Amino acid sequence: MRLPQPFQRLAVHFDAQRLREEVEALPPEAWVDHPDGIPGNSALRLISVEGEENDAVSGRMLPTPRLARMPYLRQVLASFGVVWSRSRLLRLAPGAVVPEHADINHHWFSRVRVHVPIATEPDVRFHCAEASVHMAAGEAWIFDNWRLHRVEHAGTRPRIHLVADTSGSAAFWQFVQRSAAQQAGWPGMSGPMLRFDPGREAMPMTEQAPEPLVMSPGELELLVLDLRAELVCLEDSPDAVQRLARYHAVLDALCRDWRQLYALHAQEAPGWPEFERLLDAVRAQAQALGANLAMRSNRVASNRVLEGRVLRPALSLARVIARRPARPVFIIAAPRSGSTLLFETLAASHGVATLGGEASWLIEGIAALCPGAPGVESNRLTAAHATDAVAAHIVSGLMERRVDAAGRRVAGDTAHRFLEKTPKNSLRVPFINRVFPDAQFIFLWRDPRASLASIIEAWESGAWRTYQDLAGFDGPWSLLLPPDWRTMRGQPLAQIAAFQWQSANRIALEDLGQLPRARWTAVRYEDLIADTRATALHLCHFTGIEFDAALEIRVQGALPLSRYTHTAPAPDKWRRRESAVLGVLPAITPLWDQLRRLAPGDPASALYPYRSMSAASRRATSARSGAS
Repeated sequence: MRLPQPFQRLAVHFDAQRLREEVEALPPEAWVDHPDGIPGNSALRLISVEGEENDAVSGRMLPTPRLARMPYLRQVLASFGVVWSRSRLLRLAPGAVVPEHADINHHWFSRVRVHVPIATEPDVRFHCAEASVHMAAGEAWIFDNWRLHRVEHAGTRPRIHLVADTSGSAAFWQFVQRSAAQQAGWPGMSGPMLRFDPGREAMPMTEQAPEPLVMSPGELELLVLDLRAELVCLEDSPDAVQRLARYHAVLDALCRDWRQLYALHAQEAPGWPEFERLLDAVRAQAQALGANLAMRSNRVASNRVLEGRVLRPALSLARVIARRPARPVFIIAAPRSGSTLLFETLAASHGVATLGGEASWLIEGIAALCPGAPGVESNRLTAAHATDAVAAHIVSGLMERRVDAAGRRVAGDTAHRFLEKTPKNSLRVPFINRVFPDAQFIFLWRDPRASLASIIEAWESGAWRTYQDLAGFDGPWSLLLPPDWRTMRGQPLAQIAAFQWQSANRIALEDLGQLPRARWTAVRYEDLIADTRATALHLCHFTGIEFDAALEIRVQGALPLSRYTHTAPAPDKWRRRESAVLGVLPAITPLWDQLRRLAPGDPASALYPYRSMSAASRRATSARSGAS
């Protein structure tokens, strides 16, 4: 926050010895490295987001367990009568420095930092602009952190300050004004001593309101106007004058377009990608114009201030993304490979949360990710498609609609493992990995003869039409839409089925191959049918899903038909379309061979006793199949 002068000592004094005793009673492991990695700097968190070990500045601020052990320090904070944001003890080793910098981020536009030295020496000097002071133990200071400032420690013992952030109440700022007036008449005055009161149980007030996900137009305009008032060009040339004028025009357009988007979408998720695109466009324009443009009072580059104070906080989606479930499990499979059967089996565990079934809406509910949108020609999505706005939209929808095995809503952040299956996701592994970087994948594949016959059956039934009118294809399209789908125009249905099966399995294998092997495992559908219990045990061992009594009951005996079974299963049912299947089989046999080589390489293959079964036994058990 900007102040009329670099430093202002407040008219109050605290018992530094008592504060030192409380600090010294804390365990050494309470201290952590400074979040910026500055050598010789360490911190101890007192007030943080949710009272946890983090250095975030946005979110619900709560006291940490460390503050609970410091009754006098709590009284010190409470005595100011303000609402505190992030607050810490900051320790500086002898000989260390805090490098010169200015605090330009959004957090600091409306907050001031209060320093209360607890352990210090005269050789510790705080510099701000052209001024320099030594803050004595027990005093309280604020300073203008918009100006360039630094700290130098030439002493011999660690320096420890209580450092607390607040926007300050009206009474607080009146107190600051009185302190300035009093010290003008009595420069040595440090104010009355606030001593420890053993009968007072104080707890400081802390910020409870998180920043909105989408900044209001009024706040954005205020921030931009403030930035424009400070904006200067560090070179004197006609080109520089033109760039400065164009930079102002970019900022003006941002304010106008932001207000329009906010009027249309407000805080709602469907508008997040549009806000994000506007911010990215402004970033690009500012980058092209920002050379030698800076802030008048601290000479910080204009684009650094624009990014930290306006653009990044204007769309604060990180908080939504951070709520994503830990280690979600995605079943990756080509169409008609039995993914629904596997999904319904694992979802029987009471430790699993799902979206109630196949959730194609989770991704395709975002218009920018549907075929036909700019940069999206098929169901193929890469990491580049997973912008922060898209990731936040997906996480938000997922968290709001999770249900357990009984269909009950799963509220909040729970221990349930999230499970999802959508065949189109076989083309989206990099995208899913970007949104959920700790996701686990179960790659399910099936004998292509059975899959091809089932894909053909699905097309013929008309029940799996996904795209009614594709430019470049005759008639409706069924099931997933792989890249290069236009090459299938005029091709026989068996050829289209082979194209879908091969595309889904090949692309999934290539993408999974880019991930650590511990992130994914492979399962053959025929093995799932042959020994469901052993397969479920393996997958629970791999994912950490609980193999509970409900799942045990599910895997005993013949599995029920999956919800997407079209016709009753039967041994060698694919032979009803034998001619069509065998006609395209040679082209996909190399990939089939690759899949058959995959299973024995699975580290958990020893968990499958059915692999030692005779061929006759396998054929007998295959009659239980009910794939989707």
